[in-house]
Amino acid sequence: MAAKPEEFEAGDGKRGSLRAGRWAKWIFALLLAGAVVFAAMHWGDVEKFTELAAHAQPAWLAAALVLQLLTYAGLSAQWWLVLEHGRTKVPFKALFPITISKLFADQVVPTSGMSGNILLVDRLMARKVSRRNAVAAAILAIFAYYASYASCALAAAILLWLHGGISWLLISAISIFLLLAAAIPAGILWLQGKGRAAMPRWLGRFGPVRELFDMIGEAPDQLVRDPKLVGQMALINCGVWIADALTLQVCLLALGQPLALDAAFVGLIIASIIATIGPVPLGLGSFEASAIATLRLMGVPFEAALSATLLYRGFTLWLPLLAGLIMSRRELNRP
Repeated sequence: MAAKPEEFEAGDGKRGSLRAGRWAKWIFALLLAGAVVFAAMHWGDVEKFTELAAHAQPAWLAAALVLQLLTYAGLSAQWWLVLEHGRTKVPFKALFPITISKLFADQVVPTSGMSGNILLVDRLMARKVSRRNAVAAAILAIFAYYASYASCALAAAILLWLHGGISWLLISAISIFLLLAAAIPAGILWLQGKGRAAMPRWLGRFGPVRELFDMIGEAPDQLVRDPKLVGQMALINCGVWIADALTLQVCLLALGQPLALDAAFVGLIIASIIATIGPVPLGLGSFEASAIATLRLMGVPFEAALSATLLYRGFTLWLPLLAGLIMSRRELNRP
């Protein structure tokens, strides 16, 4: 007797989960090792963050923490939206820990988001999501990320131009990023349509690589190529960018600086672009330098720009590092 569709999906998820378990072992080992190395190499930045936080206004620090929790909720909402469209019921609160674990994986294992997306697929499958829908959630999140990122980049360029701070160097950096933001989703769409057929023969000898291409090819077209769904997710992700910009603004307020929403938004986006197209993992150093320089262009004093940037990085990098380690440990113990 032929299996019902839902039975096939369940079986498919079980077989996929067994295969994805090989990925999980490697990923979690890399996460733990990467966290130790990462913290040891940048312990001085952690000390600077704690020193700045001790002298900042507590109410604004609490506001920054709430804003960062909203960014995690926004990312979880995007995955929940995809799973709802794929007729897969997963409680929203079950997705929140995965968000923190994924961001942690992207931080300590800098592979352009690959480690976090593999972790995402594996953890969704552990919650009885079929591999097809889990991969679709990862792919669509990438599409929404770059669509919202490109929109914010254009908005930042306009604000810089109105402020008189635009230069050919910044125009070149933004242009390179916009090309990248178009090329990555286009390349994923091409791979999704081709599957293993797009894989070079010499790569086909490696089982994990074959599995990765198979996973991308398995994502259902009705989800991955749904422009309305991508648009909804991109809007949510724009909210994530705005919450991040507000976090930087709150860090400035915590240090006694006046309101400067345009400066915080432009500083965040330009620094993120420089970190994205630069060769430094996580943009460490390049993000801070770009954020400080852009804030100065927008009229923020140097000392305030430096302190607010370090404080912001503490909220977006160092605090999530500790939370991600705890969440990842819990995920490791989940079947």
